[in-house]
Amino acid sequence: MKNRFLVRCPLFWSFSSLCLIRAALLRPSRYVNTLLKLVPRVLALQDQLREAVQNGDMETCHGICRIAVTLGENHSRTLLEQVDHWQSFLALVNMIMFCTGIPGHYPVNETTSSLTLTFWYTLQDEIMSFESDKQAVYLQVYRPVYFQLVDVLLHKAQFPSDQEYASWSSDEKEQFRIYRVDISDTLMYVYEMLGAELLSNLYDKLGRLLTNTEQPTSWQHTEALLYGFQSIAETIDVNYSDVIPGLIGLIPRININNVQLADTVMFTIGALAEWLADHPVMLSSVLPLVLQALGNPDLSVSSVSTLKKICRECKYDLPPYATNIVAVSQEVLIKQIHKTSQCMWLMQALGFLLSALPVEDILRNLHSLITPYIQQLEKLADETPNPSNKLAIIHILGLLSNLFTTLDISKQDDESADGSAPPVKATPPPPGPNPVVVVLQQVFALIQKVLSKWLNDSQVVEAVCAIFEKSVKTLLHDFAPMVSQLSEMLGQMYSTIPQASALDLTRQMVHIFASETDHFPPIKALFELVTSVTLSIFQQGPRDHPDIVDSFMQLQAQALKRKPDLFLSESLDVKAVFHCGILSLKFPEAPTVKSTCQYFTELLPHCSDIPPLARVVQEDGKLLVQAVLEGIGGGASRSLMDQFAEVLFSLNKHCFSLLTVWLKEALQPPGFPSSRITTEQKDNFSQQILRERVNKRRVKDIVKEFTLLCRGLHGTEYAAEY
Repeated sequence: MKNRFLVRCPLFWSFSSLCLIRAALLRPSRYVNTLLKLVPRVLALQDQLREAVQNGDMETCHGICRIAVTLGENHSRTLLEQVDHWQSFLALVNMIMFCTGIPGHYPVNETTSSLTLTFWYTLQDEIMSFESDKQAVYLQVYRPVYFQLVDVLLHKAQFPSDQEYASWSSDEKEQFRIYRVDISDTLMYVYEMLGAELLSNLYDKLGRLLTNTEQPTSWQHTEALLYGFQSIAETIDVNYSDVIPGLIGLIPRININNVQLADTVMFTIGALAEWLADHPVMLSSVLPLVLQALGNPDLSVSSVSTLKKICRECKYDLPPYATNIVAVSQEVLIKQIHKTSQCMWLMQALGFLLSALPVEDILRNLHSLITPYIQQLEKLADETPNPSNKLAIIHILGLLSNLFTTLDISKQDDESADGSAPPVKATPPPPGPNPVVVVLQQVFALIQKVLSKWLNDSQVVEAVCAIFEKSVKTLLHDFAPMVSQLSEMLGQMYSTIPQASALDLTRQMVHIFASETDHFPPIKALFELVTSVTLSIFQQGPRDHPDIVDSFMQLQAQALKRKPDLFLSESLDVKAVFHCGILSLKFPEAPTVKSTCQYFTELLPHCSDIPPLARVVQEDGKLLVQAVLEGIGGGASRSLMDQFAEVLFSLNKHCFSLLTVWLKEALQPPGFPSSRITTEQKDNFSQQILRERVNKRRVKDIVKEFTLLCRGLHGTEYAAEY
């Protein structure tokens, strides 16, 4: 009697069916008959599922849904291939569809629907993987199912009523946001199957909704349809869709009386920015909406990010609107409507916008845009440093930095693939000084004044360096008029209070200007100065400054790559830098070790053409080999083995005869680099390394194998994942 009751119990059904499914999962090819018998049993749970939904029994809903999804997800291909039983599998798919569209709002009223989303990915993948003739048959059956899925997903993505949503906790709202992102990802994926017809379908529904004057529509329905468009347009190229012009035409007709709806309208416009660049005549339809939304703090993220996208993609079509855009942006910046990050985005948007204007218009707009901030900065520079004015200074410097990041009056090609050469301008800039350089020269003295009071504060120094670093990256050789004075200022800054941000900016200067004859003297003087100052830090104890050591090694590597002649100078203590590198290899911070390995891999090829480097390698190369072996032996993280392997490979390639001796001597002491390895294993490692002078990948494999032996991990399950 007791057993009969258990068999009728839904929870027992759930458990026993799940066991069958899991058994089938282990050896699916031998369980086709079991699967075919199992499908009707799972379908028989539908009445219990509906009853559980009506009674609000979420636990039972969850259990039954899991069974259906597990069966469908793990065996979709097998079940699809049973063509004589296609109706029963379609019934299972429809059962899962019911679970996807289960009534109520996620996550407050239900938490079951999210379990089903991966099933739809799996089913689509299986259908699309069949050969074209089979695929066509399956699409005939399942395309209508996926159109139905889109309707269900958009319904589930709808916001609840304003009153209900206001009662949700912040955690529930965040879960709902993530759920909508998952739905968005699913819609994007479904587009691959349904194609342009999906956009037409959404457009027809939105059109009917907005033009139906007889029946009132909820903003939630409108928002969900727009969200569908946005989901697809954000990642799929919709430039050739014939419904986008109609959609752009419909957007101004939307009665935007809700923040969530307004947000989605903004994001949808932003997703169509590339399309607008190809159809600039439509800008006048949507730009007023974006500018109006800029003044609403509740729409801060969506409106600012959308304006930034439009200014980036459509900048050459925006000059007629530039005055209005700048005016509205200035107003919201002055009123401090937006948070710091959105203010920075807004300045980037304005940088894109101004880039397309004539130089005189750029200068005029720059003057009106930044004069209030320069005046504020002048006032702050006279005040006694305190936490409040520190934040204000960093904010203003950040605004300037973000503006100069995107303000580029000439197009440029991407940097060379290997990073060995600086990017080059594809078209020459207009004659005359660059507007950014003009502004920087005007405020240079003010920035120096700010620095004089805040030199001990790394955040302010970092903000100052960011202005110039981003300007250098954007302007490239157009920054040339400022090289001399910036080099002098950097030297003074670093000599007084060494900071990593100053080294990073120096590295950018070396990268762009070290190879130019006119600018080599100030760059050389700066490089020698910061090197000398950093060497003194190493003498005092570098462990307290891992960021400086990291940036210093990156600078040395960049100098070796761009202008190795810098190391011919008698003023540069090449030997001391080499020893600093050996010390840095033993730092616990992985980024520092990576930068140091890069320094050595850049240095070793120059043993043949830079005599000072050749001498130091010949004299102290064994120390480098010992440090590398120490790291491989267990002194460094296993994640760094590729970098150590590259140093060994470079030594083998450029110093083969010396490496042969160094490896033998370094590996001779018992217990080095690990007490876990034998002399035979060390000899084998040495021979393997010395044999590989061409195949870097093989050297990396040899090092990984050896480090596992050194750590006692070779042959373990843990090592198998390595």
